[in-house]
Amino acid sequence: MLSQTAEYALRAMVHLARRGTGAQPAQADEIAEALGVPRNYLSKILHALTRGGLLESTRGRRGGFQVAGDPTKLPLARIVEVFEPEFLAGDRRCLLGRPVCRDEQACPAHSQWKVVSDALRDFFQKTSLADLGAPEEGEPPVSD
Repeated sequence: MLSQTAEYALRAMVHLARRGTGAQPAQADEIAEALGVPRNYLSKILHALTRGGLLESTRGRRGGFQVAGDPTKLPLARIVEVFEPEFLAGDRRCLLGRPVCRDEQACPAHSQWKVVSDALRDFFQKTSLADLGAPEEGEPPVSD
C-alpha cells in the first residue's frame, strides 16, 4: 500500500518516538543500523521529514534527529503525506487500474476496495505517532 520511502519514514519516526523526549538526537547511522535501512536512502528521508517540520535536526558531533513537537498530536497521515501527498486524498486509485472509477462508474472491485481504502485512510488519520511510538509492554525505551 505504501511506498518503501513512506514505510521507512514511518519506521524512522516510530524509532525516534520510542527514544522519548529529552533523549540525545539520534544520528542517521544509528537509525539506519537499527532499522536495517540503507544509510544514504534514510538520510534523504530524514532530511525531507525535517523540511516538512516533523523532525528537528542538530548539526555537530552530538547532533542528529529527533521528533519535532508532541507525538500525541502527530497523525501518521502527516508523515505519509510528506512522501505521498495523494495517498490520503479523497481520490483513491482504482485497484484494477481504470482511469475513472467511482460510485457512478465502478469497476468490479470498487465497492469492496472503497471500504478497505476508507478504513486505511481513517487509520492513518486517527492513529498518532505516540500510539505506535510507545514501548511495548515489558520493552525498555530505545536508548542512546
